[in-house]
Amino acid sequence: MKKAKKSCDLKSCSFCKLCLKEWLPAVDTNRETYTVDKGDVLCKEGERVTGIYFVFEGAVKVHKKWGEKELIVRFAKKGDIVGHRGLGYDIFYPVSATAIEPSVVCFIPIDFFLASLKVNQEYLYQLMLFFAEELKVSERKMRNLAHMPVKGRVALALLTLQEQFGNKENGHIDLTLSRQDLASYTGATYETVFRVLNDLTQEQLIAVTGKQFKILSVEKLTLVSSLPE
Repeated sequence: MKKAKKSCDLKSCSFCKLCLKEWLPAVDTNRETYTVDKGDVLCKEGERVTGIYFVFEGAVKVHKKWGEKELIVRFAKKGDIVGHRGLGYDIFYPVSATAIEPSVVCFIPIDFFLASLKVNQEYLYQLMLFFAEELKVSERKMRNLAHMPVKGRVALALLTLQEQFGNKENGHIDLTLSRQDLASYTGATYETVFRVLNDLTQEQLIAVTGKQFKILSVEKLTLVSSLPE
């Protein structure tokens, strides 16, 4: 990572949007803006917590060790928070965060971030709701890993990514994603995901061009991703 020549705009992330206007000068003084290349690590699992990141441009994957493999917990886009899983009594990051495309991130030192939570009650409240929703998503993902076939997990992953990142003008999901990262996100092997993508392509549910994915039928793909209760 290297310091960016231009700082973030103090209005794109939830932190700046929900902080008191009177607090923004303090944010401006304490923040640091960095440019990161694809593959650069923002924070590493097991390292001491130093601060929180907000994505200003680009995309970041949040991942953790899963035996000998990697499991991608979530993806972060413009405005999203990264590193918050390091909050709490344990002072070490439980996950890693890596840029999956050239990005710009805003870094908030942990001491200042904690002080901000005490001052900005609306942001603290919204962060609590975010944690609650993230817990629900994690619980559903664990259920899916145990009970949903890989084909359903891949279908659900593509639908989720389209909802999160939107589409480009050509209809592709606005995220460049390798098959290996898709496998890590769905908790499956590369070989299995490769076969599933071929099946979904032959069924004309999706189209794949390199690392770009296009959903051709949301309705049919949703049926594939449905898990009977």
